Amino acid sequence: MSEHIATVIWARDGAVFTDNRYSRGHRWTFDGGVEVPASSSPHVVRVPLSVEAAVDPEEAFVASLAACHMLCFLSIAARRGFLIDRYEDRAAGALGKDAAGHPAITRVTLHPDARFSGDRRPSAEDLADMHHAAHEECFIARSVKTDVRCEPVA
Repeated sequence: MSEHIATVIWARDGAVFTDNRYSRGHRWTFDGGVEVPASSSPHVVRVPLSVEAAVDPEEAFVASLAACHMLCFLSIAARRGFLIDRYEDRAAGALGKDAAGHPAITRVTLHPDARFSGDRRPSAEDLADMHHAAHEECFIARSVKTDVRCEPVA
């Protein structure tokens, strides 16, 4: 079993804290050395207590699902002999309420747009099959209860 490490670091930096008016800005660092500015979503905690330019957990969740699907899709396409030049996905996550009435990302919709070149191009059926296979292979999608959808760009 492999272990994946993300370190989340926050500091009070002199804020009173107990008045609940502290910055939600923090940092994520990953085992490869990348550091990402992070914060609560401005939709959840208003600016200036959140940092609008930072990545929030909801965005990271959506990006994680989209990236896993993409990586699986690229691998499947390569194995099937299709040449992809570019892949883009403007994935969207919907914040709603779960069955218990608590806030949750209740749906993630992927909008993958793969651009192919070469002599061999996938049919619409090939594309649908590869996206279905990628969804089945994506262990991030298999790890969550959220309804994860895939709607490729035509």
